[in-house]
Amino acid sequence: MMSRRSYILLLLLGITLAGVPAPAAGSTAVAQQVEQQAEQQAADTVEVAAEVAAITLPDIVVTAVLSPTAVSETIRPSAVFSDETLQRQLAGTLAQTVESVPGVTVTSMGPGTSQPVIRGLSGDRILVLEDGQRVGDILSSGPDHASALAPSSARRIDVIRGPSAILYGSNALGGVINVIREEVPQAVPDRATGFTSLQGQGATRGIGGSSQVTFGVTENIPLRVEVSKREGGDLRTPIGRLIGTQTDVRSVAAGTSWVDDWGYAGGSFRYFANDYGIPGGFVGGHTNAVRTEQERAAGRFRSVIRPEGGFEAIELDAGYTWYRHHEREPPDILGAQYDREIVSGEARARHAGWGPFASGAVGARVSWEDFGFAGALYTPNSRRRTQAAYVLEQIQLDPVTVEAGLRYDRVELEPDQEDASSDIGHIRARSFDAVSGSLGALLPVTGQFTLGGSVGRAFRTPDVHELYSEGPHLAANSYDVGNPSLGTETGLGIDVFGRVTGQRLSAEATWFRNTIAGYIFPQATGELSRVRLPIYQFVGEDAVLTGFESQLEWSVPAGLRLEAAASYVRGTIRASDEPLPFMPPLQGRVAIGYSPVNWFVEAETRLAASQERTGRFEEPTDGYAILGLSGGVRFTFAGRPHVITLHLDNIGNTEYRRHLSRVKEIMPEAGRSLSVTYRVVY
Repeated sequence: MMSRRSYILLLLLGITLAGVPAPAAGSTAVAQQVEQQAEQQAADTVEVAAEVAAITLPDIVVTAVLSPTAVSETIRPSAVFSDETLQRQLAGTLAQTVESVPGVTVTSMGPGTSQPVIRGLSGDRILVLEDGQRVGDILSSGPDHASALAPSSARRIDVIRGPSAILYGSNALGGVINVIREEVPQAVPDRATGFTSLQGQGATRGIGGSSQVTFGVTENIPLRVEVSKREGGDLRTPIGRLIGTQTDVRSVAAGTSWVDDWGYAGGSFRYFANDYGIPGGFVGGHTNAVRTEQERAAGRFRSVIRPEGGFEAIELDAGYTWYRHHEREPPDILGAQYDREIVSGEARARHAGWGPFASGAVGARVSWEDFGFAGALYTPNSRRRTQAAYVLEQIQLDPVTVEAGLRYDRVELEPDQEDASSDIGHIRARSFDAVSGSLGALLPVTGQFTLGGSVGRAFRTPDVHELYSEGPHLAANSYDVGNPSLGTETGLGIDVFGRVTGQRLSAEATWFRNTIAGYIFPQATGELSRVRLPIYQFVGEDAVLTGFESQLEWSVPAGLRLEAAASYVRGTIRASDEPLPFMPPLQGRVAIGYSPVNWFVEAETRLAASQERTGRFEEPTDGYAILGLSGGVRFTFAGRPHVITLHLDNIGNTEYRRHLSRVKEIMPEAGRSLSVTYRVVY
């Protein structure tokens, strides 16, 4: 594990890189391109002024839309984390970083395994993207699996709630989370740019750091280099430590490209490793916890060509991802091994005005995946092939903006061997295909009030684990039984919202309803396997999830800012009228802040109601109210902006349990904890 001295060296490295002048840059054409791109992508531009000022940039959504769009003008509920907002919310995992968004909550089995849940939907019903591409881990196949993605080096994070991913996939009925780094540089900067950050976290005695720099090697070649590291001990709660929950995360990345008047083409490489613990103490769980080792290596080629003529841009993407996941029982016994390899390619063409169409895109994607399993797992090695084609168009019918999209997907799954006599059913090759689509509209009623709505049809195939698994999953404290006869999930999602955008007041309220035919989930049977693990059987049931989200931000006189948010989802199995398991309760957030030029302070309360509407063999959870306090200072030193942020969470050291925590029976959430973050931008 990296020592704390190494973090000091990491910080010094970043500051040193900040002071390195960029190599002689560029031709006039390239410089003009950089300037034009900076104007078009204001959200990604940081200007260093001589006087101290808050870094406040426009909230521009770039995910699941045809062109960069302000949050106040999106057809679907959206949120953006960038710059100071991202620093305030930054946590050890992606799910914890974005959980302040209404409708988003977290499920976990400890600090290293947090997974996002949007509107009660989780797994691959949420698309987690890295620069618009799928991560390629196994996050969706178990509650004990961590994301192979570290948020600490993100430039921005987009969160889009609801059916919105025609460009990226057919299965994202819950929404999309896109971590944007621009690993393949799009332009040659005229000087070295980047950041260095350090973070300490009290609940785990954790410490982390990251540094990233982009500079021009020649007038046409930029280079981006990144390194990050985070480690932490056992989670500390009001009643003691959650033993066996240490984390150790490392990642390095580099990317370069050739930039010219016609566009750019380049590639990137990223290596990610994570060693984390899963606590024991459950019925059937290991007494001394389980240690998990993750590794991911990914290479990517990307080119954007800007031709003259009808198309505004032609985007070409190709990628390769290798992923390995080991779960080890003490002393060093391999309990489970997951391997995954992905080769993918995609082509997309975007256009501006074409007759009645204000903008649009058409594209196609193919991928080949290999899955391998070892240890105590009885899931057969398998292959998956996917093909997809899609079109998305936006029509401006003043004053109404309409967006419509269609997507066709075909998925083929094939186990290594067919087994007609398996205990779980006939294990065989399966193929699925379907058409998904979306239709949305935005109507400005007045200068400050907008109505919007969307309807989307989503299509999701069962994964290898849901179809073919049969055996113990010790780290998840379960014995999983697949169902080779599962059909596809077909979801119909409806969103209706009202949005107010003013100088002092902004607010949004959304109602949604997701009707899902063949909703697949692990149903607790109430029985134990021969090795004393609870048996979970994957089933497909028609379900409906209905709920609301609301948020308000009001800048009152004297520089104060008031914020409030609330969300709720109710999930029901239609045939039996039973509650869907693992649904979050009514929850919300209230905050008051003061933010002059050089510093800021904020007090917040996170609230959750009790959850007594539970699935079979699921325990209810009490409600809670947790108080937090944060503050920070901004200053300029050596011509560069610096920000130091402090956050004190759970001030009262309250003992509370999240309903979606898989370890709530043995341990509550973190106790009183102080986090400190430092960031310098250059």
